[in-house]
Amino acid sequence: MSTRRHGRIRLPEEELSWRFSRSSGPGGQHVNTADTRAEVLWSLADSAVLDDDEKGRAAERLRSRLTAEGVIAVASSRYRSQHRNREAARVRLEELVTAAVAPVARRKPTRKSRAADQRRLDAKRRRSELKRSRRVEP
Repeated sequence: MSTRRHGRIRLPEEELSWRFSRSSGPGGQHVNTADTRAEVLWSLADSAVLDDDEKGRAAERLRSRLTAEGVIAVASSRYRSQHRNREAARVRLEELVTAAVAPVARRKPTRKSRAADQRRLDAKRRRSELKRSRRVEP
């Protein structure tokens, strides 16, 4: 079963791989020299954190984000430092995976009450009477 912290699945560091590049965000001349953009890569199929049911749900819900090899990539270039971008990318990936493996909440079928149905019919009757009273009959 998955490791959770604060309701979010926690992915172990050994399952993540990182790529860094130059960011286009804030930072002035600093962005021209430092690799502050962080991209985290995580293989859904090779993960030991999720069980088979969770992997199936995640694969179905994240199919548009999965590469051909079954890898999910999340990038962050929001902050000026690589460390903060790295943490932001990791958090976003964990939230994405947590949302993807959550079971579907089934809707309970409900029925409107007899009183609510009666109120609806009474309102229709009153409206009909009002319109009928406005008519000019020859």
